[in-house]
Amino acid sequence: MKTATTLILALVFSFTQLTAQNSIDRLEPPNWWVGMEYNTIELLVHGNDIASHNVTLKPYENVQLLSTKKGANPNYLFLTLHIGNTAKPGNLQLNFQKNGTSVFVQSYEIKGRENNRRNIEGFNTSDAIYLITPDRFVNGDPSNDAVKRMLEKPNRKDKDGRHGGDVAGIVNHLGDIKDMGFTAVWTNPILENNMPSYSYHGYAITDFYKVDPRYGSNESFKAMCDKASEMGMKVIMDMIANHCGLEHWWMKDLPSDDWINQWDTYTQTNHKKTVVLDPYATKKDTKEFFDGWFVPTMPDLNQRNESMAKYLIQNTLWWIEYSGISGIRMDTYPYPDMYFMRDWTAAVMAEYPDFNIVGEEWVLRPTIVSYWQKGKENANGYTSELKSVMDFPVQHALTTSLNDPNSWNAVYEELGQDYLYPDPNNLVVFPDNHDMSRIYTQLNEDEDLVKLALTYIATVRGIPQVYYGTEILMGNKGTEDHGVIRTDYPGGWEKDKVNAFSGEGLTESQVETKNYLTQLFKWRKDNKAIHNGKLVHFAPVNNIYVFFRYTKDEMVMVLLNKDKDPINIDIQEYKEVLKGKLSGKDILTGKLYNAVDNLQISGKTAMIIEVE
Repeated sequence: MKTATTLILALVFSFTQLTAQNSIDRLEPPNWWVGMEYNTIELLVHGNDIASHNVTLKPYENVQLLSTKKGANPNYLFLTLHIGNTAKPGNLQLNFQKNGTSVFVQSYEIKGRENNRRNIEGFNTSDAIYLITPDRFVNGDPSNDAVKRMLEKPNRKDKDGRHGGDVAGIVNHLGDIKDMGFTAVWTNPILENNMPSYSYHGYAITDFYKVDPRYGSNESFKAMCDKASEMGMKVIMDMIANHCGLEHWWMKDLPSDDWINQWDTYTQTNHKKTVVLDPYATKKDTKEFFDGWFVPTMPDLNQRNESMAKYLIQNTLWWIEYSGISGIRMDTYPYPDMYFMRDWTAAVMAEYPDFNIVGEEWVLRPTIVSYWQKGKENANGYTSELKSVMDFPVQHALTTSLNDPNSWNAVYEELGQDYLYPDPNNLVVFPDNHDMSRIYTQLNEDEDLVKLALTYIATVRGIPQVYYGTEILMGNKGTEDHGVIRTDYPGGWEKDKVNAFSGEGLTESQVETKNYLTQLFKWRKDNKAIHNGKLVHFAPVNNIYVFFRYTKDEMVMVLLNKDKDPINIDIQEYKEVLKGKLSGKDILTGKLYNAVDNLQISGKTAMIIEVE
């Protein structure tokens, strides 16, 4: 009896040891779909000594295992699968063998695509985008504030800590966002950031295939996208191809030395964005720009590694196909290898022709920003596939003009450089975002100037984006600390004394600004001249800036007065566009004008007249 028991225990131990030695702990992407344009995929397989196995695919109609690639690290295999156009959904069986004997079989699912995935409509000029930092918006599910395996625990008293906002909070208030006139929600990154501290911002991803559990789950994020779609709204996902977090699982066991950009000593990017066009730039400066790290906690990914490039492209396609997002905001667009970024963007647009991606290029020179937009003929021959770019030059010019007591020239002349862009209508315009001081602070806490900024952003060419809290004059007076800029939205936590959703505790100015924004963007939602009309602007005179948006059938006249005093407007100054007297309705006040030769605009006020 003792001998039999010993034998059984020995067999159990051997089986357990064999299973541990040959198990797979990562298989990415976790699934794929039939009927995709991108139908040859590379599976990343990670497990102890996994490369010692030979892999075969059990026969499956119209699916082939094309190759098995072993790298420098024996804990990785890269399997290339081709999924033919006529393949059916089901489970593939990958047989892992040693010495001709099967060790284990791994199932891999290929799914059917959801209806109309290929025809996802991206964000466009008819949209208005509401930008949210998820941790700081609404705590809809307090039960996920602290997650056992996550390194950083909640601490709302720490301005740089986790505060508890989540996907459930956004879902609960999609209606409030829609009621303000917004048609799209852009969230700062929601994927796992299992970093020991300062993880709330989301830009140090530790798992590219998993929503951070303190925000929710993959399923809850998909449910958010589905609900937004049902409400006629779009979701824009923040992505990062340039770097990951130092605590990313592969950093403990890299597939190869060139998986990330490594240096003999830590080297930070020099942020010299002009190297892309500079005919005199050195190789050293160029390499430091593209391959240098942002910070020591964010390893710089090497997109020149073929498997890394495939991994990032497949990850993006997976999230679009899985969740049904309508757009991507790509963080630090110029910093990864620029030829990879062209391939990445092209792959997305080939799969989803009506999709849209906006790239972040934070520089104040339109000569450089325009370099990255599709259709630009660049001096060095580089071509881009990126449809949209963030318009930092106009943002800076707008705040410069509004803070100048005597001139609108900065924004007037900046807009005059639109000839540099292949498609200026596809630029995203904004008064501020999560990385800069709040517009209320930038404009020295002058709510009238904030209204002028919002009016401009809502009516100028492009796609407007507003950061959460702008509608209630959130600010960061006396500091540029990001933890303060990204302050919790009042009313997003159960015991908040101020509630921006109900209006409880708001000041008169905050209520007035929110109502103004709501009126502005609700009107914008249905105005075709603002969405797609041509633009003509007149040189500013006496602190008045006037421009028109018009189509064949509609015309809108926008007047911005930043002077403290009322100013009389001679309509004849604008006869080139109006062709006569002015008739129309000011949508902000409801006042009607019938064949007038002049009008008066109050100090620090905007007028938006629908011309008849």
